[in-house]
Order: sequence, then C-alpha cells, then structure tokens
Amino acid sequence: MSVTDTTDPAALYEHLAATAELPIERRASRLLGEAEAVADDLRDCSPDVQTQRAAIVLELLEEIEETGNPEADEHLECARTLAADLADDSGGS
Repeated sequence: MSVTDTTDPAALYEHLAATAELPIERRASRLLGEAEAVADDLRDCSPDVQTQRAAIVLELLEEIEETGNPEADEHLECARTLAADLADDSGGS
C-alpha cells in the first residue's frame, strides 16, 4: 500500500482505517472513528468540500494526544500531515 501522496484523500482514509484494527485508548478510538467517517466522505467531494472536510478531520485528530499504541500513533501522525495538506490545498491541482 503506497500512501506517499500528501494530497490524496484515499491515503488519509487508509491511515485512519488502519487504526480501527489496533488496540487503542477509548477516547482516541472515538475521535479516530469520527475522523475516519469524515475522511471516507471527503474522497468523493469537490475540491472545496474536500478542503473543508479535511479541516474537520484535522481538528478531530488534533484532539488526540496519544493512542496508547505505537503503530496507531504512526498512522495518526501520517493522517495529521495528510489532513493538514488537504485542508491547506486551494484546489489548484
């Protein structure tokens, strides 16, 4: 699985979905689940809507200090970076 494109909504979703299978703290799990649902939705939206929804994902992810699982923490950091890049994308691509 290649998730190197920092403006690929599918990569954002994949990182968040990967955390669903890992043992993580309850609060982090709830926030990651919400972020995953929004990320799933933003994959098929116009660029303007993608930017708005990515900002929502980023807000949710910023509320998570730690997941309690090193692998999930790695996915979280990647997802934060992707969400930030997507939220900052002016749709000029």
